[in-house]
Amino acid sequence: MRYDKNHQYFSFEGMVDMEFKIGVIKGDGIGPEIVTEAMKVLDKTGEVYGHTFSYTQLLMGGASIDAYGVPLTEETLRQARESDAVLMGSIGGDAKTSPWYRLEPSKRPEAGLLALRKGLNLFANLRPAVLYDELKGACPLKEEIAARGFDMMIMRELTGGLYFGKRSTEEVDGVLTAKDELTYNENEIRRIAKRAFDIAMKRGRKVTSVDKANVLDSSRLWRKIVEEVAADYPEVTLEHMLVDNCAMQLVKDPAQFDVILTENMFGDILSDEASMVTGSIGMLASASLNETKFGLYEPSGGSAPDIAGKGIANPIATILSAAMMLRYSFDLDREADAVEQAVEAALRDGYRTADIMSEGRIQIGTAEMGDRICGYIR
Repeated sequence: MRYDKNHQYFSFEGMVDMEFKIGVIKGDGIGPEIVTEAMKVLDKTGEVYGHTFSYTQLLMGGASIDAYGVPLTEETLRQARESDAVLMGSIGGDAKTSPWYRLEPSKRPEAGLLALRKGLNLFANLRPAVLYDELKGACPLKEEIAARGFDMMIMRELTGGLYFGKRSTEEVDGVLTAKDELTYNENEIRRIAKRAFDIAMKRGRKVTSVDKANVLDSSRLWRKIVEEVAADYPEVTLEHMLVDNCAMQLVKDPAQFDVILTENMFGDILSDEASMVTGSIGMLASASLNETKFGLYEPSGGSAPDIAGKGIANPIATILSAAMMLRYSFDLDREADAVEQAVEAALRDGYRTADIMSEGRIQIGTAEMGDRICGYIR
């Protein structure tokens, strides 16, 4: 790795040329805009480091409903499985106005995402939440809290729990009653816990396991299995925290966290909370992995249909998701470092999209942010 004197330009010589096949789901709303910028950054990285990234365009979510009448086709799932990794934008639309949400739940855009995760066995969701020095002013927390900064990884189990349990709505004794079943078995818990401890070994060596063990049987089993896994990682500190307390601690003292390990629904909620204390959900990347190197990489934010096509969406979360793909699926750590450092350099030089804009900075659009970040990779 070589840097200029201002630590702004990043390159590496002597790398072996490699080819990678990426399935691309641009998605709905701002999805096509932000994914285009991530692809631009990947292509620039490939040009600098001598790698080739080939793309297969796939449809899912609303775009798939429009084309095929369903949010995910078997053909799309097959092509995704044949890729080395999948890069995805946001899916879905405005629930109040979009015709997609007049369909039965199993035909709506989000059902395609759940089916894709299940079909690819993507059980481990990684959501980093980092407060960059350059964005501390955008953090909504008190100044003394933001000043300490934070860098955490939320590990969310993704294919079990309430979202995948049996559900029904029926009339019981004359009363309309809805039921959702939350189920976990020890194998599902063990495999996500191992991933969390493995990642903690490369970070701050601390795991905070989040549950509701004071109420739920599934959480009591969760806690038992996590403790069994922890015994194999004596170098890692384990603490247990109830989910309601964790929600409070994320806004009181986020710097205390290294790796947060939790189940599906709790992780869905906590990761969105963590995204907002970074200053913008447009900064939160995401990776979903199976038991191999394969992963699905996407921003954690929504499709934001209200700003779609305006060229103002923040592409950084998607670009950082592409960096995670380089690191976790392709084992290209140096290239991932280069992309992450290029993002930091663009922020350090004052470039901002509208969602993270502050006084004295330079407001730019989606495409220009992608261009600026590419400019630091050389």
